[in-house]
Amino acid sequence: MKTFLTEITDDFISLLYPHYCEGCQGALVKGEYILCTQCLSDLPRTDMHLDPDNALATRMRGRIPVIAAAAFLRFRKKGKVQRLLHALKYRNRPEVGFRLGFVYGSDLASAGFCDNFDMIVPVPLHPARLRTRGYNQAAEWGRGLSEATGIPMEEDVIRRLRNTKTQTKRSRINRWENVSEVFATTDAEKVRGRNVLLVDDVATTGATLEACGQTLLNAGCAGLGIACIAMAQ
Repeated sequence: MKTFLTEITDDFISLLYPHYCEGCQGALVKGEYILCTQCLSDLPRTDMHLDPDNALATRMRGRIPVIAAAAFLRFRKKGKVQRLLHALKYRNRPEVGFRLGFVYGSDLASAGFCDNFDMIVPVPLHPARLRTRGYNQAAEWGRGLSEATGIPMEEDVIRRLRNTKTQTKRSRINRWENVSEVFATTDAEKVRGRNVLLVDDVATTGATLEACGQTLLNAGCAGLGIACIAMAQ
């Protein structure tokens, strides 16, 4: 618990060096973190976790067996979600992923979405890209989900074998070719017989999720779920 002196010091520092909302760039007030109250309220939520047959679940079930799938937000070009994802991935703001994960994790926990999952596994980055960025954005999202739901996260269950090119502007077929045979489990015993929630930042065609999910299924996981920050239409 903060002491009165610490709170006064924090308030003084905030006056001199105010923190800004990653959604609207307005100054954050006391008690706000990463996103202001208005931006949190205005986020384009999908509420997919309330519909077992939502668009992402339907898309993925046509390709691999998943017991549940949901994306937190709707992605639109030049919108607020794109700005948040850009900050997370390219402006060294891993805390954006954690914050969004904690907010959505609270929703998932309240709805019972995560009741049957034993672990959270983030889609991995290649070691070279991880060194360049300094963190895995999917893992930061997963950490927030884990904090809110109480489900432990296992970051090193899957590794990426090749440093694939970015998926941006690729067709569905090219995206699949780009990630097929890219992933491998590091320890199949960790996932065998357990329900795994696979997490990533954005679901577009689903090629990366499919390839990564299939790796987990091949390793013997009992059930596979998916949770993403956003889904592109």
